[in-house]
Amino acid sequence: MHLAPPASSRELRTVRHDADLVVVGGGLAGTCCAITAARAGLRVVLVQDRPVLGGNASSEVRLWILGATSHMGNNNRWAREGGVIDEILVENMFRNPEGNPLLVDALLLEKVAAERNITLLLNTAVHELTKRDADTIESVRAFCAQNSTRYELHAPLFCDASGDGIVGFMAGAAFRVGAESRAEFGEGFAPETAGGDLLGHSLYFYSKDTGRPVQFTAPGFALTDITKIPRWRQFNAREHGCKLWWIEHGGLLDTVHDTERIKWELWQVVYGVWHHIKNSGQFPEAANLTLEWVGHIPGKRESRRFEGDYILRQQDIVEQRSHPDTVAFGGWAMDLHPVEGVFSAESGCTQWHAKGVYPIPYRCLYSRNLTNLFLAGRIISASHVAFGSSRVMATCALTGQAVGLAAALCRRGGIAPRALGAPARIGGLQRALLRVGHHLPGVTLQDDTDLAPRAVISATSELRLAELPPDGPSVSLDDGWAMMLPVAAGARLELTVFADVAQAAELRAELRQSARPDNHSPDVTLERITMPLPPGANQPVVVRFAPTFTDTRYAFVCFFGSGAVRLRTSERRLTGVLSLCHKVNLAVATSATQMPPPGIGIDTFEFWQPQRRPEGRNLALRLATPLAAFAAHHVVNGVARPTCQPNAWVADFADTAPVLTLRWPTPQVIACVELMFDVDYDHPMESVLMGHPERRMPFCVARYRVRDDTGAVLAECADNHHARNVLVLPQPVTTRELHVELTAPAAHVPAALFAVRCYPAAGSR
Repeated sequence: MHLAPPASSRELRTVRHDADLVVVGGGLAGTCCAITAARAGLRVVLVQDRPVLGGNASSEVRLWILGATSHMGNNNRWAREGGVIDEILVENMFRNPEGNPLLVDALLLEKVAAERNITLLLNTAVHELTKRDADTIESVRAFCAQNSTRYELHAPLFCDASGDGIVGFMAGAAFRVGAESRAEFGEGFAPETAGGDLLGHSLYFYSKDTGRPVQFTAPGFALTDITKIPRWRQFNAREHGCKLWWIEHGGLLDTVHDTERIKWELWQVVYGVWHHIKNSGQFPEAANLTLEWVGHIPGKRESRRFEGDYILRQQDIVEQRSHPDTVAFGGWAMDLHPVEGVFSAESGCTQWHAKGVYPIPYRCLYSRNLTNLFLAGRIISASHVAFGSSRVMATCALTGQAVGLAAALCRRGGIAPRALGAPARIGGLQRALLRVGHHLPGVTLQDDTDLAPRAVISATSELRLAELPPDGPSVSLDDGWAMMLPVAAGARLELTVFADVAQAAELRAELRQSARPDNHSPDVTLERITMPLPPGANQPVVVRFAPTFTDTRYAFVCFFGSGAVRLRTSERRLTGVLSLCHKVNLAVATSATQMPPPGIGIDTFEFWQPQRRPEGRNLALRLATPLAAFAAHHVVNGVARPTCQPNAWVADFADTAPVLTLRWPTPQVIACVELMFDVDYDHPMESVLMGHPERRMPFCVARYRVRDDTGAVLAECADNHHARNVLVLPQPVTTRELHVELTAPAAHVPAALFAVRCYPAAGSR
């Protein structure tokens, strides 16, 4: 028994933690930052004011994780984010293709708990800080109501990934709220005059079929007049969760301090919407539905944006401007919403896409006036218009990972965040990011410690793509269809496709390319050919194009016709080759062609997108000259995904036991081997709500073995589904040869490998 006598006052229990890096905010940006920094050897404290990790991706909010892939609704091919967020998405797909949000929580907690260098403080809110001097944070103070404990967190470096920027705000970091004027940055999509209007919050609900009729009585605070919502006729009994992202409110309020008020007003709307669905009589199909879950905290889009040494802007996105200090990339549309949210008569959003992904510079990821504060997530240095793109979660996760490695390099070098951006140092950060699976547009991995580029590389076979046989169903030319084919400088295309023609019709074939070789928007037409077709099944149609390509890039062979013409498809799939359809994706666009109004600085162009599996088969074709774009030497070219070429070794379809061999003129000491496989970077892998038909990506090699020059097995795997495999050998080996033996994923999918790296010592995880 413990007796506590009266006291004039008492102090809370206080626990002090000293770390190399304190990360405030446990959304995807903070989580990926903490994991990355811990793997790089830093002692990290991760502070999260909620009971779970993930922020808007968690079961508390239930928004799907998305980024540059944009639901496959733009022209950003192979654009899914790499590194830690790729690990998370691929593993979630493997475990949770149904999109259960509780399993997303568990996966994020598992990932953090696995890192011994992370001290995780859940349900802990930062509320105070101290500074060493006017420009330097010394510590932050946080409180956990669950254990009635106050924490004092000391570190030389801090990362604010809190969404609202609580650390930056208290420390006096420069920030912005609301939209800049059009004149400030010359952004055509910005308003004429600056304003405080913001994107609002959203709150979701889930419904469930109980198998028997369910009644619903609305709470007294529910919205009773559904017609107050101008778009009320769009509600239905089928859609729930984040498919109703446009249940949004708060853009005219203070999205930091009015959040509780906004939440109550969103609760009124949500319960009013469900009352309408259940009790209006307009939805008899809802008779057996019950309201299974309503969010308790809203998903917040916008509040403060902090200023770095550079402010990302519209032109960076539209022009895809390169930066010498690129450390991440984005690709979501510039996506701005009416400030009245759900009560606006306008469309729920206005989305304008760029023609490809855009780089994000390191200068956006630290405070311009605080010497030791990193920025990650939606608060990075960006204009309101650019923020409309950079705010989405997978992009936020990339900025978090960049900060995590930047912090490690700063600690190792004893330098401040700004100093790491110097020309002599930024390459070290880019190299470290690429090595752990990041992708940086326009930047290749140049690693002097990697032994693989010094080897002579050969393989049992290299695919020379000559044919995709017509063994699949046909597709109608009511929509345009195309094949993306990797071509080399000097190439000329002649191919045969196979048509089913119901009645005499014309087939138009166009040869196109992108204005930029690393883009995948077919916006330059090189030649058009129109061919009359008689009725008949499985007709071979020969298409000969005259133009010669001047560089290595993707060619787009586009076909147009009518419903009377169908083209045969093939069951063969392979890395770096896709079919595309010119068709609207209503999730992110209103038309198959983006047509912005004049004067806003946005491009007009067509959308050409793959179809989701189990659809998305390649068009059947036969090539007069086989495509030799899958050579073994690609595994050391420093790019681990398709860009302007597949960047992969792909074995021949007929090679039943493909082997890649690295030979050195002298023996090499190898302690670690890294392999990069194809986990289909074109797939968005939406984390919740939207179910997926597969757990494993069809291009990913599941079984492989690595041998030395004596034939000894150094490492093997029988059940891989991840992109990056780091094989730390029990003991370093000395060998002149390394043999990587792969098993093809399926009879109709050849084995493929993006990268092999060999190190004399174990490296970054």
